[in-house]
Amino acid sequence: MEFMSNISSGIDDNKPSLFELVSEQQLRDLLEPSIRYILAIITQRHPRYLIHIVKRFDEAYALLMLLVERHYLKSWNGSFTENFYGIKRERVLTVNELPTTSRTAPGPLREATKLGELDSWKALFVIVGVPYLKRKLDDLYEIHAGGAAQSLFTNYRPREEELDENATSSEKLLHKLKIGFRKAYPAINAAYYFSMLGFNLAYLFNKSYYHTPFDYLVGLRMRRLTEADHRAYEALKSLNKKPGLAPILSWWTMFSPKVFSRVILPKLLDSLKVLLPTSIFFLKFLEWWYASDFARQLSSKATGAIELSRPSVPAPPPAEDKRKDASKKLVELPKDSKIYGLKRTWGLGARSLVRSFSVDRKVYAE
Repeated sequence: MEFMSNISSGIDDNKPSLFELVSEQQLRDLLEPSIRYILAIITQRHPRYLIHIVKRFDEAYALLMLLVERHYLKSWNGSFTENFYGIKRERVLTVNELPTTSRTAPGPLREATKLGELDSWKALFVIVGVPYLKRKLDDLYEIHAGGAAQSLFTNYRPREEELDENATSSEKLLHKLKIGFRKAYPAINAAYYFSMLGFNLAYLFNKSYYHTPFDYLVGLRMRRLTEADHRAYEALKSLNKKPGLAPILSWWTMFSPKVFSRVILPKLLDSLKVLLPTSIFFLKFLEWWYASDFARQLSSKATGAIELSRPSVPAPPPAEDKRKDASKKLVELPKDSKIYGLKRTWGLGARSLVRSFSVDRKVYAE
């Protein structure tokens, strides 16, 4: 495993391994469903204020990530999750780069490869725009074709919708586009994943600078953060703390749009670097707690400390007493045979021959 993790590094220490990049991508993919789940729970308690955000969650999440990723690209030349793994993005030089350049001249190399304004927007398109478009296309295919699982595991084939004879030209065009998308998207989706696999393998064996086709299209590659990047970030922070540039915080200036955008918002976005590992540790701790026997032992000890007396159950009476009580409850026949006559009869029950007695009521007037 150590050999495979160092294949992509070679003699270039600043080139991240493919396993680091895959881990970063998996962490980024986990953010969207986690935020969606938390928002859905909060919306159940306050539906009046958050129901519109839930309905347009994809757009709201894209705008939120656009704000967060824009800040981290300006500060660290990398996205939020890339900065968590100590990775950045940089431009690929047109000339061949020597492996020792990053050691001998890290400062000039960083200035030559750092992201410009246009490069930042290209990176935002790859980080935010491409996943958003992919989710929308997947949802659209699920709606119109039943999804990939429907076509793989069943013989279901969507029936072509019949157009009205009086349909307009725009409706006819929309109908043709829908049918074409339904037939072409599986091939497009397969080409997307095969291209990702091909670039990953090429990056793993040092055949390419790029691990995804979209990085190749925008001309940006992944590198590790160096000491020069940290010095540049500290210089940027000290520049913002100058007395002439940093505004004085007070209750009156705190709600100013200028102060919020320059002071409060950057601090909130920087705090996400602490919030993410803390939340991951907390979730892992909860997962361990509920899966271990330690929690069950504590709960059993807590319940066992409270001793409750068992309810007393009265002993059942002996069988002889039961017979005596039952005989007392029987109705005795009158002793005067003139009033009631006793006649023995034989009755045949449903399942057995049973001897029975019948009482003929005879009343004699004296």
